Amino acid sequence: METIAKEYADKLPKKLIDEINEHLPKGASQAKIRKVFEAVQKEYESAKISPGECVGLIAAESIGEPGTQMTLNTFHFAGVAEMNVTVGLPRIIEILDGRKELKNSMMEIYLKKPYSEGKNLKELALQIKETTLSHIATEFTINIADLTIEVGLDKQKMKDLGITPAMVIASITKQVKGFNVKEKDGGISVKTKSKDESLNEAYKAKERLKDIHVKGILGIRQVLPLKRGDEYLIITAGSNLGDVLQLEQVDAHRTTTSDIYEIQNVLGIEAARQAIINEVAKVIDSQGLNVDIRHIMLVADGMTVSGEMRGITRYGVVSEKSSVLARASFETPIKHLINAALTGEVDRLTSVVENVMINQPVPIGTGLPGLVSKQKK
Repeated sequence: METIAKEYADKLPKKLIDEINEHLPKGASQAKIRKVFEAVQKEYESAKISPGECVGLIAAESIGEPGTQMTLNTFHFAGVAEMNVTVGLPRIIEILDGRKELKNSMMEIYLKKPYSEGKNLKELALQIKETTLSHIATEFTINIADLTIEVGLDKQKMKDLGITPAMVIASITKQVKGFNVKEKDGGISVKTKSKDESLNEAYKAKERLKDIHVKGILGIRQVLPLKRGDEYLIITAGSNLGDVLQLEQVDAHRTTTSDIYEIQNVLGIEAARQAIINEVAKVIDSQGLNVDIRHIMLVADGMTVSGEMRGITRYGVVSEKSSVLARASFETPIKHLINAALTGEVDRLTSVVENVMINQPVPIGTGLPGLVSKQKK
């Protein structure tokens, strides 16, 4: 086996050789092993792209054509408020445009044992969910006589979430400055330290108090524990990858988020590239369409090649093109042409778009090599 593998070391990638070793049955004869290697090499050679092949155009067509058949819907988890998932074409656009603000960001939080077996799952989910003062308050009132804001607290909800009045007071004191906060009749009383407080200011303060973060992870608006196969996991509305990965109950190797910028910031550009591939492939598969993964990989490479994720927009990938005409062909042409003229930019016409624009052969396929010949005198 090893001698045959060495023979093919320069003909096949190491990854393929390792996969063959992994899947070969024990005790296979040399003849059979050689036959397998020959078949794999033949398949590998046929899968390679010819020099000069216009891979970008093929990828664009391969993703664009099924893209027209995608639905425009948003999937909603029944019975759970705020749990919407963007699917289909809107999700593809969200990923490829490199949008920082997602319509419905979500996370899939995988857990370590015993939580992945369902033990204390609900308690953990409630710990993760962001709890603000408005979630545990029964009412917010303003005492007009002395401009004191009084907050009634739901004792049962606080007990379920493991929150004490002292924790609420500490949260308010930390996040809102210039107020005296104390416990009063099973609730909380908040009064400004300022002498010239108006009713309008008290009302604004009351609205600010509603969003005070008391417990849980910021940004996780809703949680949904569910069973997938043999294990339990938590799906969330909202995302905060950095804080979730720090929880010791969470399996950090598999937990993921739909927010690719967050993946880039927490795990780096390689992880963001893989996330683009996974997310686009997931959308295409869920729609029952079929696109070769290599086309998606090429798009992901283009979006992350600069070391930072950029969308396929005039502010992203297109703005980095070296050709003036190629930049001008994608929205706002006058701006690009004027800037290029002012700086004396030269277009070498090395790619597809700019040659199509000026009606000359495109340097791809058989047009890639230039023919030089000596003419007889």
